[in-house]
Amino acid sequence: MKYQVKKTLRGVCYGVLLLCVVTPSIAAEFSHRAWNNLLQKHVVMIQDGQASRVDYAAMKDDRNILQAYLASLSAVDVKVFDSWSKDQQLALLINAYNAWTIDLILTRYPDLESIKDLGSFFSSPWKKEFIPFLGETRSLDNIEHSLIRGSGRYNEPRIHFAVNCASIGCPALLNSAYTAEKLEGQLDLVTQNFLSDRSRNYFSNGELHISPIFKWYKTDFEQGWGGAESLSSFLAAYVDVLGLSAPGPGIIVNGKSAVARLGDGSLGISYTDYDWDLNDVGE
Repeated sequence: MKYQVKKTLRGVCYGVLLLCVVTPSIAAEFSHRAWNNLLQKHVVMIQDGQASRVDYAAMKDDRNILQAYLASLSAVDVKVFDSWSKDQQLALLINAYNAWTIDLILTRYPDLESIKDLGSFFSSPWKKEFIPFLGETRSLDNIEHSLIRGSGRYNEPRIHFAVNCASIGCPALLNSAYTAEKLEGQLDLVTQNFLSDRSRNYFSNGELHISPIFKWYKTDFEQGWGGAESLSSFLAAYVDVLGLSAPGPGIIVNGKSAVARLGDGSLGISYTDYDWDLNDVGE
């Protein structure tokens, strides 16, 4: 009996029985198309992308589609997930966080004004364990702080501009799904968009006023990403979008440019207020 060897795009298949050895990176493809379609349909970018609003009423009408997508996330096997590239993993985790956050809002919408209304005196909504994902029943906090921040795999502070807490004070929910192929560009885009929002990050009276996100997660911005060893050095990479490098000498503080002071850590930094109101289109 003669055996044929057939090469396919998905691996190598041997013999009459076509026993296939499939490469994990191809076999483990995961589609975020349904989530992307929902975002395109129901998320409105405003202020040139610096912020966004969600049409929760319309999203609720499509909740069956959202929940089918969530079911597909729940079906991802841990071993398959671990075989993926870091960008594949991180894109899935960001999308999972954002999609389950919206589904949590829909459990009570329209009878809430803030995601905080879904918590209690004893427990925040982010600690609710309601998410069947990667072999455990998880909370939103678990996805963000254990799987993303606490795993040691990613060292990616820009996730703080990608995961969305359904609040006006939060960085914009991007109106497209995160994917491995586009992840670097998407993270750079949402970071620049957020830092260019003068309602949350601005220079005034000799100080740089920035979102409290930078206070809550300061250590994430000090762990060497992009060569940054401090919050100031992380922000120094974005002086243009922060508005510190205006034409000419730029902003001067006591005879020295704000850019130079940010670089050497001598620029004063304070934190703006955080708006926890729901990021609904009606707001």
